[in-house]
Amino acid sequence: MTKIDSDYFDSPPLGWLLPRHIDWLIACGVSTAAIVEPEPIRLIHGFRGHDGFFEVDQSGPAWLAFRECEDICFWRPESEELARWTGRAFALGEQAVVNAGTYSIGHCLQVFRTPLCWLKGGRDGIVVIDWERAFDELRHCPRVAVDENLLPVYSRHMRPRRLPEVYVLPERRGVAS
Repeated sequence: MTKIDSDYFDSPPLGWLLPRHIDWLIACGVSTAAIVEPEPIRLIHGFRGHDGFFEVDQSGPAWLAFRECEDICFWRPESEELARWTGRAFALGEQAVVNAGTYSIGHCLQVFRTPLCWLKGGRDGIVVIDWERAFDELRHCPRVAVDENLLPVYSRHMRPRRLPEVYVLPERRGVAS
């Protein structure tokens, strides 16, 4: 996984999970490996803005933070809210989309319904945050396995946003060469 280059964008001040957060995750069936790999889950306080971006506020509720290649994704377990820092990431775990190992030996890219399901699955797959970009990001995947409850959402978004307008060129006859 590519770590976030702090010069690329201003990263918010991320803290470490407290024992109560770790205990809760483990009680939910998340392995300790999924808590710390490929990058440890971090903690931050704040709110999700109306635009879907995360706003840091120390008086706000706790969110779990996940570093992505060019972004940080945030999840608030109590409300199932998701937010992003830069808006560049379309999903949690999106590096799995381009990882050839994801599809090796007949395996599929797993698309999970919630971050908790993804964590319980060992972070092996993705959780789509921005469904408007899903088609463009996933259309070249050779195999995808979708959570049964997520299938209607997946099917609705896995179409191009628009197709080009098509004109028919008439056959040219009698053109001298």
